[in-house]
Amino acid sequence: MTTPISATRFADPAPTNHLERAASALTAHGFTVEILDDVAAARARIKDLVPEGASVFTGASETLRLSGIEADINTSGRYDAVKPRVLAMDRASEPDEIRRLMSTPDVIVGSVHAVTETGSLVVASGSGSQLPGYAGGAARAIWIVGAQKVVPDLPTALRRVEDHCLPLENARTRAVHGWPSAINRLLILNAEFHPGRGTVLLLREAIGF
Repeated sequence: MTTPISATRFADPAPTNHLERAASALTAHGFTVEILDDVAAARARIKDLVPEGASVFTGASETLRLSGIEADINTSGRYDAVKPRVLAMDRASEPDEIRRLMSTPDVIVGSVHAVTETGSLVVASGSGSQLPGYAGGAARAIWIVGAQKVVPDLPTALRRVEDHCLPLENARTRAVHGWPSAINRLLILNAEFHPGRGTVLLLREAIGF
């Protein structure tokens, strides 16, 4: 019988040995992993990792918004930021160009909903807009991940998505957009086919859902 994990536990930062276990497993699966102390370190590291002038798409993420990384990318002028371009385009007359811009940037930056100590990344989405880039459409992918998202295995990761992330995202979308959220698409990255393409910045502190 599965032992329930409380919402409080899903919100608590994982201890260092769990972060290191996850980092080791992800590295063995072809991901590049850095364990950083906090959000400030992640913001500084993004500036090192993303070349100035690169086309960059920021996936929908409370981690990016709360950390300031979303604003750093989309308003700094350092990059060819995809999201502001897409928001200014006509969805009725330019849907194909919008889709291409979001799916194949030089770099996609975002987060995930769970990281397993067995070396998998789990991302849930309502629209799926960030998933093509995460899965392989972007030349490089960078995920900033709070320590509370580290879980032992894939079944626990899926419970975290359903029991913890969805209620929080549902409340957010109702408040911001006036409609509920849903897990319409689910992406599980078990390994990175091209070593060096996917980078996980794993924080010691909690941030995001």
